Amino acid sequence: MTNSFTGFHQNDFDVFAIEGLDNRMEGIKELIRPKLETLGQHFAPSLSLATGEEMFYHVAKHARRTVNPPKDTWVAWAGDKRGYKKHPHFQVGLWGTHLFVWYAVIYESPFKEEISRSMKEHLEEILEMVPDDFRWSPDHMQPGSTPQAVLGREGVLQLIDRLQQVKKAEILCGINIDRHDPVLADGDKLLSKLDATFAVLTKLYNLSKLRTSELA
Repeated sequence: MTNSFTGFHQNDFDVFAIEGLDNRMEGIKELIRPKLETLGQHFAPSLSLATGEEMFYHVAKHARRTVNPPKDTWVAWAGDKRGYKKHPHFQVGLWGTHLFVWYAVIYESPFKEEISRSMKEHLEEILEMVPDDFRWSPDHMQPGSTPQAVLGREGVLQLIDRLQQVKKAEILCGINIDRHDPVLADGDKLLSKLDATFAVLTKLYNLSKLRTSELA
């Protein structure tokens, strides 16, 4: 699998500067989506092993869009072959500025309250486990995020509390890699970087799901 993955290059990121829905979608389908499919297949077994549940990958299709072209695209992994949005999941994708790797709980999830409680109970463990340069975000539809070193304990706790208290709240944790970082263009090095990132994020996933398993 590693031999068939060549990483991401500037022309992949340039797709998000293409005007018009149809033209940009054509660029996504031609350049980016095959790479996301490759990543989906590559990481499904290791994510399944690390989480103890079978992980299925879902490549974004942007099927509901009729006018506005997508500003980002991604592949997601979740323990449900029908979809990922209701579940805590993992994502790798591109904005025009960077690649992102996330553990994500987004607003569609019915488990947000339970996940929030579990994360709060394990807050000190999470802060110790997640490197300071990993980033947190309250919104998967915005490219911005904040390093844990900047947020500090209270900032992370605020995001966790918000997940429980605000209906549309989300929480994401992971990394960004700038589009000009040379690691992106080296397939093997990028896969190693993603492996190391998922080693952290799967631990976060497992801590967060302790309470959701009680609902099953």
